[in-house]
Amino acid sequence: MSENKEGIIVILSSPSGAGKTTLVKEISKRNNFQISISHTTRKPRSNETDGKDYYFVSESEFKHLIDEDKFLEYAKVFKHYYGSSKDVVFKKLNNGENVIFDIDWQGTQQIINQKLNYKIFSIFILPPSRDELYNRLLNRDKNDEKIAKERMTQFNEDVLHWKDYDFAVINDDIGSCYKKIIQFVESGDNKKDPNYQKLISLHVGNLIN
Repeated sequence: MSENKEGIIVILSSPSGAGKTTLVKEISKRNNFQISISHTTRKPRSNETDGKDYYFVSESEFKHLIDEDKFLEYAKVFKHYYGSSKDVVFKKLNNGENVIFDIDWQGTQQIINQKLNYKIFSIFILPPSRDELYNRLLNRDKNDEKIAKERMTQFNEDVLHWKDYDFAVINDDIGSCYKKIIQFVESGDNKKDPNYQKLISLHVGNLIN
């Protein structure tokens, strides 16, 4: 466990379109919370800015950073690479800043497996239903049905990783979801509640059936 002077790591993951990026941005508005800005090889969306939302780099640049062991975690998701810079993250944590990660289950496993000397809270965000998730994906990607269907194909595999997280929450209302996450992190306790786990398990079962 980290000392009090060090920051904590808060990881948010979800199937694509479940709302984790919006929640990460809301949490970052709180005092002493900073987003870990990832490097990525995908093209920026119309509302994204280089250096603010992501560091947009070429695939060759990204692979060079891998070779130089610059990433705390990285993964290939939907044909594009994503990764978090070690130097930037550790500097923030050692300065007492809390760092929020917007990453998938692959990156989460890499961070947890390193057994870092910092307190880690891992949180998985679930959509209220498949239909709602599909609609969110269509709206996000300018009604591109091909992209939305590609994301939904991956959904059944991604959603099963909720069990690997300290806490899972259903994003049926962004305000309510945000409050539950903050309560969980501020409790300082990542012990799993068996009864709550059963409720989430039932919800996931409904999502994939």
